[in-house]
Amino acid sequence: MTGALFESNLKSLPLIQRGKVRDIYGIDDKHMLIVTTDRLSAFDVVLPDPIPDKGAVLTSVANFWFDKLAHIVPNHLSDLKLADVLTDADERQQVARHAIVVNKLRPLPVEAIVRGYLIGSGWKDYQKTGAVCGIDLPAGLQMADKLPQAIYTPSTKADIGEHDENIDFNKTVDLLGRERAEQVRDVSLQLYNEAAAFALERGIIIADTKFEFGLDENDQLVLIDEVLTPDSSRFWPADTYQPGTSPDSFDKQYVRDYLETLDWNKKEPGPRLPEDVIRKTSEKYHEAQTRLTD
Repeated sequence: MTGALFESNLKSLPLIQRGKVRDIYGIDDKHMLIVTTDRLSAFDVVLPDPIPDKGAVLTSVANFWFDKLAHIVPNHLSDLKLADVLTDADERQQVARHAIVVNKLRPLPVEAIVRGYLIGSGWKDYQKTGAVCGIDLPAGLQMADKLPQAIYTPSTKADIGEHDENIDFNKTVDLLGRERAEQVRDVSLQLYNEAAAFALERGIIIADTKFEFGLDENDQLVLIDEVLTPDSSRFWPADTYQPGTSPDSFDKQYVRDYLETLDWNKKEPGPRLPEDVIRKTSEKYHEAQTRLTD
């Protein structure tokens, strides 16, 4: 499809990294430019077809939450404007809706995952053990049930191409120290609970999400990466939510469902996507943005 940003191409800044979805450029010692492209990764494989506007939606939604939740924890957004770092008008236009200027921070080696509902790997864990990541839960819960209260189930941050590994809270104490580990846990739960209540008023259930944090030069905790987007979270429409089944979601589920029908080994190269799958996936991302931010 035309108009999608599969890969940014900025000559005026050095490319630091091209991840599955994001292109990261250096600006100076204290700042970076993060471009969220329209690339889509499924089963850890970047597919050849972009989803138009996906990156712009993710950028808009993350910026919305950064602003809304700034009273809980500072975030990595810089005071610098895009025009300050991309003086070339063509380059600026290429990434205008996809790019943010952020402060460079020291990332913590933990993904802060919060679950409010029993789904995904948490549901599999519960079926085997009656617990999720070592946290005991009441007996008799169904798939997609709301948990009595949100739980913090951190994981390690894997290198590109590797899988994150679930860890217990004590392991985060080993990695971060007790005071910092408790701060990350408490801030993550506060962020999730406030965002989940807000989203529910707008017809979206945030089933689970992941946060990432860094430290600034004063060792202050800062929220980084993306936050509470359909890529970093599981968003369900509240009006069709039904425990006992796997709910529809506002993300790349259309793509995953389609890929599961193919004879594909889930290794590179990824298959091409039909036009209707691309369109419906783009529409889902837009719907989540509209419900949350309009």
